[in-house]
Amino acid sequence: MQASKRISTILGGGSDGWEVFMRAREMITEGTPVTELTIGEHDIRTAAPILQDMHRAALGGHTGYASIPGITALRDAIAKRVTERTGVPTKRENVMVTPGGQSALFAAHTAVIDPGDTALYIDPYYATYPGTLRGASAEPLAIKAHASDAFQPRAADIAAVAKGAKSLLVNSPNNPTGVVYSRETLEGIADVCKEHDLWLISDEVYDTQIWEGEHISPRALEGMAERTLVVGSMSKSHAMTGSRIGWVIGPEEMVEHLINLATHTNYGVAGFIQDAALFALELGEDFETEIAEPFRRRRDLAQTVLAGQNVVGVVPNAGAMYMMLDISATGMSGQEFAFALLDAHHIAVMPGESFGKAAAGHIRVAMTIEDTAFVQAMHQLCDFAKEKSGR
Repeated sequence: MQASKRISTILGGGSDGWEVFMRAREMITEGTPVTELTIGEHDIRTAAPILQDMHRAALGGHTGYASIPGITALRDAIAKRVTERTGVPTKRENVMVTPGGQSALFAAHTAVIDPGDTALYIDPYYATYPGTLRGASAEPLAIKAHASDAFQPRAADIAAVAKGAKSLLVNSPNNPTGVVYSRETLEGIADVCKEHDLWLISDEVYDTQIWEGEHISPRALEGMAERTLVVGSMSKSHAMTGSRIGWVIGPEEMVEHLINLATHTNYGVAGFIQDAALFALELGEDFETEIAEPFRRRRDLAQTVLAGQNVVGVVPNAGAMYMMLDISATGMSGQEFAFALLDAHHIAVMPGESFGKAAAGHIRVAMTIEDTAFVQAMHQLCDFAKEKSGR
């Protein structure tokens, strides 16, 4: 007996990119302290008032089957938030609640992809993107963004491979680079989508983490609301990663299809979690700013450290909880550097190669530990890079 091709080929015959992370976790299990700068997990837990509301809702009996598209009050709150943030009128009928952003990504692609269709995505990319597309029966095709362009994708590069494709996945603010796509970049992407009749799937889970400039949802651009599915999540904005609560925003007809998909897959999200998400959204933008502030602060601290050396380069990160660092001056690949840094100093970072070919020679640093320890780790990282470069 064999697994289906859909499951057995999710990794495309290659690595899943998590080897350094897994090695770091093995070291921790064995009793070796490791400074983890790998995954986008807040160093704070979900706020006590949110958990208390979740507890209240569970004890109050909201533990049975909940409304599959999402409880009405939560869908209304998400629609209101999206309308206020993007300027695009949004109703509950445009909202489908999902078990987290990853589920939303899979659902969105399943909704627009037929088996064998080409699904485009930008390299560098979040590590699960290619597998998500394969799981949705797509043929993934990466489009390289260039470090020389600060990883802003070029519309011409997308257009060159867009003929016959079905969808394009973009992510701004971007994981892994921390880049926020400019209006010019997004308008170029929108033009390609309209010219080649592409669905645009926009992963906007970091929309509250903007350090410079502005977040523009491509759904707000002319002619794009009817062809865009937006993925959102409470994970990053409210430190609710383990609660698994997210959403897809899209045209009403597509949301109806997504509801049918949920009915036959996950059957919705637990009611007490939805209640807690509603409570969290009602805490307002000040709370979201509070959750994001440590990453803004650490980004500034890291820039100060990096300004004091000339070996490690930094991609201009205007958002998200990550920095993409250029370590090519060491003569090492991102993976070689990451493993060597882990062995030498017990500091775990993600190799750029975990996020695609475009990020080769880079590493991704997650700004997810306490300030003093983070600054110390950044100094050690830079000193290690200087040692390896021979400067």
